[in-house]
Amino acid sequence: MTKIDVSKFEKKIEIRNIMRKDFDEIMALQKLCFPNMEPWEIQHLESHIRVFPEGQFVVEYDGKIIGSCSSLVINFDEYDDQHTWDEITDKGYITNHNPDGYNLYGIEVMVHPDYRRMKIGKRLYEARKELARSLNLKSMIIGGRIPNYYKHATKYTPREYVEQVMLHNIYDPVLTFQVMNGFTLKRINPNYLEDDKASMRYATLMEWNNIDFQPKSKRHFRTSFPVRITSIQYMMKRIDSFEEFATQCEYYTDVAAGYGSDFAVFPEIFTTQLLSFLPEKSPSQAIRRLTEYTEDYIKLFTSLAVKYNVNIIGGSHFVEEENKIYNIAYLFRRDGTIEKQYKIHITPNERKWWGISPGDEIKVFDTDCGKIAIQICYDVEFPELGRIAVDKGANIIFTPFCTDERQGYLRVRYCAQARAIENEVYTVISGTVGNLPQVENMDIQYAQSGIFTPSDFEFPRDAIVGECHPNIDTVVVGDVDLEILRRHRRSGSVNQLRDRRKDLYEINYKLEKK
Repeated sequence: MTKIDVSKFEKKIEIRNIMRKDFDEIMALQKLCFPNMEPWEIQHLESHIRVFPEGQFVVEYDGKIIGSCSSLVINFDEYDDQHTWDEITDKGYITNHNPDGYNLYGIEVMVHPDYRRMKIGKRLYEARKELARSLNLKSMIIGGRIPNYYKHATKYTPREYVEQVMLHNIYDPVLTFQVMNGFTLKRINPNYLEDDKASMRYATLMEWNNIDFQPKSKRHFRTSFPVRITSIQYMMKRIDSFEEFATQCEYYTDVAAGYGSDFAVFPEIFTTQLLSFLPEKSPSQAIRRLTEYTEDYIKLFTSLAVKYNVNIIGGSHFVEEENKIYNIAYLFRRDGTIEKQYKIHITPNERKWWGISPGDEIKVFDTDCGKIAIQICYDVEFPELGRIAVDKGANIIFTPFCTDERQGYLRVRYCAQARAIENEVYTVISGTVGNLPQVENMDIQYAQSGIFTPSDFEFPRDAIVGECHPNIDTVVVGDVDLEILRRHRRSGSVNQLRDRRKDLYEINYKLEKK
């Protein structure tokens, strides 16, 4: 008998995390499953896989998407039991996802109508349960629809209907399924999902408890999360060697460490001070000479960050890469690791005198004090960058700057304060003072460095943690509290992030869509 090739009979079923290539199929599936409800839009799904990719699942069968589900992690105790779907999901964008939360919250499950006898929904719920176990979450919570309620609304109240379903006297495709999968009823929420007419906008709040949950001492509600910052108003003066520059930088780092700072922030292109001892008059050629000190600069600040146990925003420095000059800000972490952010918007002056090329990536960096972003001088004057950084999780935006006169300085300052308010984020500016009369295009400096906050009752009256006196060689030291910021984003007098009209406008970060 000829050996049978069983592979031709195989139809692979796979549960995996959502990828961008799945978006069109997922949106088409949603229209099929929920024909009278508004489907996901591309920006919702992009936000899901950016914010919490491991919480988004699809079932693929023989190359076709036949089911999907979405979820996020929250501290449920921080939400009202009467919450709506929009509140618990940030209108479907899940930017309120809390990696340190206790509860996995399921926001949608859908299965293709032609495959509803294959336990696809059960597979998706089991994937969520396994995720909750792997993340050591206390429970999984869902706001479940009751799509057959409209058929019984004249006879039963929502509570009575739910009781009848749980007694198996009435079949409801969602609630019956959830009960069979180990979920218990917590309460019934009115006005949960505005366009869910079949459920008459009611939803059952259901919970599955993870019996393997192990409380850990590090998992607790913080009363505060202070981060101390030293912004350095750096004096540009003539020096005779790199060693003299290094001595000045170590002095400032020592000061920051002496105050117990988590971050020390140096200004933009303060390394041009090295040009005061380099005999090169042409600005463009001088900058290329300056790039020869890149390795010395990196070695210096890496050692200072480790030696003084402080994360250093190393201002910025001109670097040559593939025959182009970039203005790059480095993050030197106190564990010895290094990151870099290229300046994205180049000023006419930088382009004219130095031929600086722009970067093209907006980065957010993990640190031992949360996520941060760096926006070099002119970059902070473009509000899109601040919004993208905060959407990526940044709690602090550092802005090293270099301005020659007061109007230029005020553009940086006012925009940094605007970014703090509109994005509910802390901002820090650090600038150069003094003068380098022997260095072309770096003659004079104007700065008043500072640390800024959103404007609300939780923060200082003028939304200023601290600021230097203008135009002197000094530092400002201040504490920002990440826990207060988190609470403000949840329950401030106004919530610019949550109240955005994403149905009307959005910011497209094109690099991520390639």
